[in-house]
Amino acid sequence: MMIDVMTKQHQLIASDRVEGTAVRRPNGDKIGHIERLMIDKVSGKVAYAILSFGGFLGMGTNLLPLPWERLTYNTTFEAYQLDIDDEELKRAPSFRADKDFDWGDRSQEAELHRYYRTPPYWGGF
Repeated sequence: MMIDVMTKQHQLIASDRVEGTAVRRPNGDKIGHIERLMIDKVSGKVAYAILSFGGFLGMGTNLLPLPWERLTYNTTFEAYQLDIDDEELKRAPSFRADKDFDWGDRSQEAELHRYYRTPPYWGGF
């Protein structure tokens, strides 16, 4: 008998089910959604969730790389929760949807972690 892993409750989630999931504030207000995840190839740990924020119908959308540990999953809202206001998000390191973040530049990643006040996934600081 095969168990249906998509319906049985467990602690793991497939990456394609995270993409598109809403990101909300603790009060339930929607901030945006997760565009994609960035996973460290060596450790296998999720390093960042790329938050799609702002814009209208895909135009003017900013993508914000969020250190994964800044998000928590809220079972009530069935969404990831981020306790941050719009002004802080607008100032956050971001890139346009038609560009890409330079993932080879460790100094840019370090700046992300300083901004969000989180230790880098690779250690250090």
